[in-house]
Amino acid sequence: MTTPKAIRLIVGLGNPGSEYSRTRHNAGFWFVDAVARHAGSFFHEERKFQGEVCKTRIAGNDVWLLKPSTYMNRSGDAVVALALYYKITPDEILVVHDELDLPPGCMKIKQGGGNAGHNGLKDISAKLSTPNFWRLRLGTGHPRTLGFAQQVADFVLSAPSSEHESAIETCIDAAIKGMKSRVSMEIDGIANGDFASVTRKLSKFSNPPKARKPENAK
Repeated sequence: MTTPKAIRLIVGLGNPGSEYSRTRHNAGFWFVDAVARHAGSFFHEERKFQGEVCKTRIAGNDVWLLKPSTYMNRSGDAVVALALYYKITPDEILVVHDELDLPPGCMKIKQGGGNAGHNGLKDISAKLSTPNFWRLRLGTGHPRTLGFAQQVADFVLSAPSSEHESAIETCIDAAIKGMKSRVSMEIDGIANGDFASVTRKLSKFSNPPKARKPENAK
């Protein structure tokens, strides 16, 4: 069995612009922003990579953080541009994204697999010519299971309730487990490629308590 490689690029998926900043579809942006904040690092726009980038150190390794500025359905352009430039292979990439099939407060990590209708994942798989990158799936819930009448497209581009946003942020904090001046714990395992340990530690977030039905649900 091949030993997983250390992660050299963490991609947070989302859409650029303040109007999208707190929407469910931007949960990946929330994650990499939190990593940078805990590490004391800062993003800057890099046109050749078609996104905002940040270089930081996690567990003694250099790791790039990327927020594509291409909008969700062209995320692969930014990922490929940075990966080719720094000779980063697909199995050294972790993509963090919102996941309709997991409720708020739930997250899972895996390598490869399908796209489940997620346009960002679909484009990255196509541009990398493989789905064999790592994914951290941050649960946002599905409008049907949460009791909303919204269509999926409207749901992902709207902000979650304060309760659900807090649940998503709890997952992000648990995955990062950041100290005041550096990133540590689970994110260390991700950077080192120790996914067996990370999966085991995050397993308690695989089946969270059933979310309460929001008062404004229809």
